[in-house]
Amino acid sequence: MRYQDVYPSAPAIGSGDVARRAAAELLTLEYFEAEPGEMPAEVFKQHHVLLNLNSKPHRVENWRDGDHRDFIFREFEVIITPAGTESGWKWHAKSRVIVITVEPESLERFAKNELGIILGTRQLRDVSQFVDEDLVRAGAAALEGLRSAFGSAVMFESLARIFLVKLLERYSDESAELAFTESFTPRHYQRVLDFVAENYTERLTVEEIAAQAAISPFHFSRLFKRAVGSSPHQFLMAYRVERAKERLEKGDEALVEIALSCGFSDQAHFSRTFKSATGETPSAWRARR
Repeated sequence: MRYQDVYPSAPAIGSGDVARRAAAELLTLEYFEAEPGEMPAEVFKQHHVLLNLNSKPHRVENWRDGDHRDFIFREFEVIITPAGTESGWKWHAKSRVIVITVEPESLERFAKNELGIILGTRQLRDVSQFVDEDLVRAGAAALEGLRSAFGSAVMFESLARIFLVKLLERYSDESAELAFTESFTPRHYQRVLDFVAENYTERLTVEEIAAQAAISPFHFSRLFKRAVGSSPHQFLMAYRVERAKERLEKGDEALVEIALSCGFSDQAHFSRTFKSATGETPSAWRARR
């Protein structure tokens, strides 16, 4: 059974509408502002991670493999329930919670192919309740990637990857030193991504982007690619292509105008980059729509 199959209400925001397939394959993020309610105890095939955004402590009950916990859920607290664990819930006040679900096969593939880690059979630790403001902020950043003015599939995929790196760094079956350090947190990444979203029309350099994280361009590029899966330049180009698609769908704006308004040096550069990303020229892509 999937965790979503027994939700008592629809999420206020969810990642199900994200068009970029790679993002959907990483994880599912849903945000709830749910009135008091409950979910029956079931065994789920996914890992699920609850991130509490409610600043007001509130009473929650959890049934986990036959054990009953009655506790106060506080802001920035996290609950991880690995796949195969029987779990049920009852909350006694309106919730503000991010629910992230991850398929075990997806997590194993991400850890192996992207980070070079072979996960054990348990994959994630069964941690019933703990405070991790950094992990909650990583999830909140991904949520903002869905609903902000600059929200995009490219942004969400990047922020989802950052969340998974953070999750595996601390709560995989064996902790590993991955892309993050004490001084380079998801908030630094969000600052970088926000900078790109606000300035992608300009001729940005890696040095300018790295300056947002206050580290050297070389060190930044290495950390960025490890967590996000692409170099800063590749990420910038993907974001520009995504913004260009929005312009192409709106009407008959000249390609050269779209190219320059999205930060490409000229129409030829735009066409080459667009075709490399989509397999089609901008003209052909627009004609299909």
